[in-house]
Amino acid sequence: MTTTYALIKHLPVVVDGYELRPLERPTSSGFTRLTAHIRIHGGGEVGEGEDVWVERDEVASFIDGGERLDLRGSWTFDQLAERLRQPDLFPAPSSPIGPVFRRWGFESALLDLALRQAGLTLSAALELPVHPVRYVLSLRLGEPSTIAPLRERLAIDPTLEFKLDPTPDWTPELMAEITAATDGVRVLDFKGFYTSDLVANPPDEDLYRNCLETWPRALIEDPHNDPGVHRILGMHWDRVTWDAPLHSLQDITSLARRPRTINVKPCRFGGFRELMAVYDHCRAAGIAMYSGGFFELGPGRGQLQYLASLFHPDGPNDLAPRGHHWDHPGPGIPRSPLAPAPRGSGFSWLDADPPPRKPLA
Repeated sequence: MTTTYALIKHLPVVVDGYELRPLERPTSSGFTRLTAHIRIHGGGEVGEGEDVWVERDEVASFIDGGERLDLRGSWTFDQLAERLRQPDLFPAPSSPIGPVFRRWGFESALLDLALRQAGLTLSAALELPVHPVRYVLSLRLGEPSTIAPLRERLAIDPTLEFKLDPTPDWTPELMAEITAATDGVRVLDFKGFYTSDLVANPPDEDLYRNCLETWPRALIEDPHNDPGVHRILGMHWDRVTWDAPLHSLQDITSLARRPRTINVKPCRFGGFRELMAVYDHCRAAGIAMYSGGFFELGPGRGQLQYLASLFHPDGPNDLAPRGHHWDHPGPGIPRSPLAPAPRGSGFSWLDADPPPRKPLA
């Protein structure tokens, strides 16, 4: 049986060089995001990708360093993917995950370039049709938590569905306000595997209990590995889905309980070989999928929407257009589902976002 990756691994690609451009913008989560826009040149074409690693200083250093990798020459896509596993991709990372994220950005740009040089769309190369993409909006409700951020988004689009991040200050009264405002809460992300002060939460049994009762059909993402939490989950394990712990196919097959649904975040898997092995496995095993991003500011967001359109268009994809992530989003943001929008040949999706209401930082 032909694997999905086999359909693209032998694509020829010629590289003449690359450049890096900074992308920066304040977000609705209270921090200023910096990513690296990767543009790889070759054969009269340009392939684009985005390094979405989360450590700002390391991304800035990467951009300032310019073209440090020697990728020039004639390759196959798979040969270049192997080349990107060398340590010079990300010298002295603060986390082993940093090189994984960066590799995803480079592989995305290289696949875009290879497809453009071949005159193919990703859809044609993979022999898969594109579909409209359902999306949900990931949202934190501020500090302290209030209903205001949710109401602001619903005023723009009453049909929005949500992925919410419960925090310990959520009261039963706030939960009642949320349910009165919308019946569109599809995923509750407890971020039980994060350690960052910005998003990490302690295991709060009352919070779990109240959320499970308030939203009996919502997916429960990344619950804490805590005995008390596990007891509360009880008969709800079929609603549990995973994101942060998953970086390989083996991580999925090694889960203590076979999941019904998982969040397949491409940058966590580092490259197309592993990502497409995950797609193939989930399709064969009947595991539903959805996806998410990391506050992409450039071509990375559209590329994730493109993959979702091919592999899991109907899932609660945390891939809302970027306009929803600004502090005060305005009108004109495309509603869910997003219309299929491949942009010519390559691994590129038409950017349908309205321009920012405020200048980029």
